[in-house]
Amino acid sequence: MSTSARPRIAILGRFSETTAVTRYRGLVTAQKLAEAVWASGGEPLTMLPVADSDWKERLRGISGILMPGGSDIDPGAYGQTPSTEHLYGIDVLQDEVDLSLVRYAIAHGIPLLTICRGTQIVNVAFGGTLVQHMEEDHRHHVAMVKIDSQAADLGLDQDVIMASCYHHQVIQKLGEGLEVIAYSAEGHIEAVAIESKGWAFGLQWHPEDTWDTDKNQAAIFNRFVAEAAKA
Repeated sequence: MSTSARPRIAILGRFSETTAVTRYRGLVTAQKLAEAVWASGGEPLTMLPVADSDWKERLRGISGILMPGGSDIDPGAYGQTPSTEHLYGIDVLQDEVDLSLVRYAIAHGIPLLTICRGTQIVNVAFGGTLVQHMEEDHRHHVAMVKIDSQAADLGLDQDVIMASCYHHQVIQKLGEGLEVIAYSAEGHIEAVAIESKGWAFGLQWHPEDTWDTDKNQAAIFNRFVAEAAKA
């Protein structure tokens, strides 16, 4: 695909207290995530989280939205109070903008892929809740995941894949408009189909970790970017 034909993929940036190359707080996108989008034919663009964004205006020329992983969501966003000392990186503005963007994307049928925190945000946006800290977290965790349905819609030609995980929270109560399509061996939700006029799926694992060595993870990005190109 020529550079000029690449569909523009918005990735909402994550706030970082420190980075190796900035003197102040940073706005970051994981390099492997951007590389996965580029390798699939897309143009990854990091967007600044801004309160009360006019998404119709800000998303002009954008063909797809990728909501990445990140730090924890404020439990108040899903009607709870903090119940663990393991919560980290909570930023109310980040939460507000994340929730606003996924709601807009789904309402307008913009192709949407969510990863880890991004999937938890979608769940919270539609009334779901989260387990604030798993008894046995999935940081640095690689495990087999069975896709129970819609594997082909994710671009996969098989329903059992190896998934690279890095999270300590999982979906508790499922939000409205979400359909579980994959579980972990322990019974945690690993992937959801999101009710939308456009292509929309959420993963709890990180496909960007192994996209360059695992054809199944690369296939997910390929399908997402292809759907964005059609849109």
